[in-house]
Amino acid sequence: MPLILSGNVASATAPTTYDVANSCRFNDGDDPYMQKTPGSAGNRDRWTFSCWFKRGTLSSVSGVSQYIFTQSKTSSIYALIGFNTSDQINFDNQNSGDIGQLVTARKLRDCSAWYHLTVIWDSANGTAGDRYQIWINGVRETVFATNTGVDSGEDSMMNRDDTPMSIGAVAWAGTSWSNEFDGYLAECVFIDGLALAPTSFGEFDSDSPAIWKPIDVSGLTFGTNGFYLDFEASDNLGNDANGGTDLTEANLAAVDQATDTPTNNFCVLNPIDNSISNWTFLGEGNLEVQGNTTGGDYVGPSGTIGLTAGKWYWEGKLVTSAGAGSDIIGVTGTLPEDDGHQTGYYVDGYSYVNDGGTVNNASHSASWGATYDDDDIISVALDLTNLSIYFAKNGTWQDSGDPTSGATGTGEAYTVLAPALTKAGAYFPQVSEWSSAGQGTWQFNFGGCPAFAISSAAADGNGYGTFEYAPPSGYLAICTKNLGSDGG
Repeated sequence: MPLILSGNVASATAPTTYDVANSCRFNDGDDPYMQKTPGSAGNRDRWTFSCWFKRGTLSSVSGVSQYIFTQSKTSSIYALIGFNTSDQINFDNQNSGDIGQLVTARKLRDCSAWYHLTVIWDSANGTAGDRYQIWINGVRETVFATNTGVDSGEDSMMNRDDTPMSIGAVAWAGTSWSNEFDGYLAECVFIDGLALAPTSFGEFDSDSPAIWKPIDVSGLTFGTNGFYLDFEASDNLGNDANGGTDLTEANLAAVDQATDTPTNNFCVLNPIDNSISNWTFLGEGNLEVQGNTTGGDYVGPSGTIGLTAGKWYWEGKLVTSAGAGSDIIGVTGTLPEDDGHQTGYYVDGYSYVNDGGTVNNASHSASWGATYDDDDIISVALDLTNLSIYFAKNGTWQDSGDPTSGATGTGEAYTVLAPALTKAGAYFPQVSEWSSAGQGTWQFNFGGCPAFAISSAAADGNGYGTFEYAPPSGYLAICTKNLGSDGG
């Protein structure tokens, strides 16, 4: 069966009685956020915030703190929940001086995984250590880099009525948004007036008790300024599913509605792949990547989910070519720590290059399919049942390929090694570039949230994924709900 890498085994792999349908992609380069200004002050002594998140660009890479939920009256009067530049969770209340700050000791840098965050402000609590709390995946954080304490009955700067509440950014002085979150958010809940345990939002799986998974939150009491964002209305992503005042979106569109969720985790490109240092940009929820122009043999980022069996489909759009023979898409069976892994360079790598050549077995190349260029969409069909890989250009399988031909391998680009014979023991989607002049850009679609506009919204045979071209019969989107399927 397919393999999920370490850290990616979370709620999405557990059997669920409750499915999260949608998330929202926040691409920090677009300056996205949502906001609403409460009509009246809420309970500033007691509230709870809960959300699921999957990170994109790390704060330690961008050098900019990223905030998930905030309220700011001025640059010195605010409440912030998000990440500092060391990727630690920072829960900070300031009123022209510290009134309570928690900064986790650990750093959250797994961009393949969905995490659940619960933050509690309960300043009236008689136990001083319980007046503010951070929980990750149902487990309370107890070791902190910063823990200033909260006085009894201290008013939080959250739940004011004179400045916007913001999701995905902070509005310093209530007007100028910055420090945008990068990644995906799901099931964002604010509870005004109650200090709720994480068990109001999730539960440990009965069969796999280390796995934390979502539960239905629609029956909770949300309070005066509370809200519930389920992101199920693509034309109104800020819709409060609880029926309260909607949040107003900025720099978000229907294309940012995703089916990559904590109950169905999709493959994306891996920003902590150490080869990413050779690339200048990774965005759109880790689905867009841009090369650089300094020349040389540039290994590109690989996907976050490895494949060991079955039949799998995904798409890549070449937005801007780095030049003929420089743009490379395919799979790798060599992990980055194993001396690099340019697509198609090693014996367990297979690729389609935009000069019509294909590369494998230590740079051996052969003429094969048509060349491709800007705006062309390349489909990849990986058949690990019959050990074949196929490539299509704009919906046409090259060399008259037939991914459904099984053991015949009609028009296959390669017969691939068995996954067990690769260095990694699995295959990973990958993109690379070979150029000293151009700067190529790719956008990917693994089915959870396309980085490029599509017109057909085709799903796989199990009903998962949203693709420009229909996956061949038996081929599946790379997502956790499909893992364990034989792909046939």
